[in-house]
Amino acid sequence: MKNLTLIIGGIYGLLSVILGAFGAHAFKKILSVERLESFETGVRYQIYAAFFLLIVGYILKFETSSEKWISILMIAGAFLFSVSIYFLSFQDYWGVNLKFLGPITPLGGLFMIISWGMLIWYFAKAKFN
Repeated sequence: MKNLTLIIGGIYGLLSVILGAFGAHAFKKILSVERLESFETGVRYQIYAAFFLLIVGYILKFETSSEKWISILMIAGAFLFSVSIYFLSFQDYWGVNLKFLGPITPLGGLFMIISWGMLIWYFAKAKFN
């Protein structure tokens, strides 16, 4: 799980830089300002998740299920959050209705919040033991 966390953290970071560059240049020509801002939000949270995963990948030993869930929830949450925003940002350009993805975004956000909370709990518990 440790290696998977580090690999996905690296992949999320790589994709964030690539997508951020496209957003700053190529996508400016095809997306509205509002859709581009949403897209950039997805990129920003994806890079936050990349840093989170790289840090916990080095800190955690992944010996307990709760340590594994810290990583799993961030991986899944960032994917659901960012990818749903990416698709929603392009729905007008593609001419398709993807509004059904709307509830996926906050679910991904909730997973990321739970992951952060579990990490805080892990540190608090370790401090007092």
